[in-house]
This record gives sequence, C-alpha cells and structure tokens, in this order.
Amino acid sequence: MLDDARLRRAGLDYHELANVSRYENWEVFRQMNQAMKIWAFSTRGNRPYHQAIFHAGDGLLFGPETRGLPDEILDWSGEQVLRIPMRQDSRSLNLSNTVAIVLYEALRQRDFVNLE
Repeated sequence: MLDDARLRRAGLDYHELANVSRYENWEVFRQMNQAMKIWAFSTRGNRPYHQAIFHAGDGLLFGPETRGLPDEILDWSGEQVLRIPMRQDSRSLNLSNTVAIVLYEALRQRDFVNLE
C-alpha cells in the first residue's frame, strides 16, 4: 500500500511531486512501457554506471537491498546492467545511497532539466 504516511516514513517528503504507477508484475510493466530504455543496477553489472548515457524517459531499475534483481531480469537487461564501482573487499552500498548516486548522475547528464 502506498499511502501518505508510508511514503513519508520511507523518506519521500515530496511525494506529492512524484508520479507513481503500480503494475501487477514485471511482464505487465514491460508490456505497457515497451519504448522505455531500462537501466538495471546490480553488483553483477559489467559496466560502471558513469559510462552509461542517460536520456529523458529512461527507466532506472533497482532490486531489493537484500537480494538484488532476479536473474531473469538481469538476463533480459543484457548490456544495460550497470554497477557502482566498489572495493573488492567491501559490502555493497545500501539501496537509498545507490539510488541517489545513480539518479543524480542521470540528472547531471541532462543538466538538471526540469528541476528548477
């Protein structure tokens, strides 16, 4: 359930500015967004996130913090699976930090269009 109290607790203080859509499952989402280029993020990605070129309308896909994206989604994503470079002996970043890093890189590449 995505009610106001839950969104505020999750840290989305400006949730009224977000356009949130819910889908029954991954297949329905893909069917309804066929033209969207989706960048998936995983510690198993072959390319660092900063080498991607982000465009308006691209999707950023993150999995649960505890297990990441399912293999079938990573397989489907192919070359569009990106990672944040980390030290070999370190744990991965938490989900909110990962999202913040990637989102701000995508916004930076687009000169922060529509933020003002």
